[in-house]
Amino acid sequence: MQTGILFVGIVCQAVGAFFVERQVYYAKSLWFGIFMAIAASVHMYRTLDRGLDCGADASKIIFRGYLFRYAFLVFVLAVVMVTEVMNPLVVFMGYMSLKVAAFLQPFTHKLCNGFFHETDPVPAPLPEEGASGGEQASREVSEESL
Repeated sequence: MQTGILFVGIVCQAVGAFFVERQVYYAKSLWFGIFMAIAASVHMYRTLDRGLDCGADASKIIFRGYLFRYAFLVFVLAVVMVTEVMNPLVVFMGYMSLKVAAFLQPFTHKLCNGFFHETDPVPAPLPEEGASGGEQASREVSEESL
């Protein structure tokens, strides 16, 4: 995800170089949003990891993490709007790179696998449970007929 977020940030910075008059103001706002998106992706990973280990309380923990991320985003955008230190729309655009990176994830995953010469692990087949003798025999017969 972080690779995709950085890729979107670089593309937005390159496009903004041609169309934006106040380059430093734009760049500061964009990269602040990008770093917030990276922090949100790390927080999302940690929240999901912790939530999925809890079993029955998983939905509560994941929902609480979701509320925290968006409450923090609203707070930061409110501070940015009041202080006018950065452009809140560009900060939000940088933060939304998180969403774009989610769609780019299959592409960036293949790119990183190729760059690092890695392959995805092949899951082992699950053992068949509860198959009765008759079902097993019919499977063997159908396999022999092929």
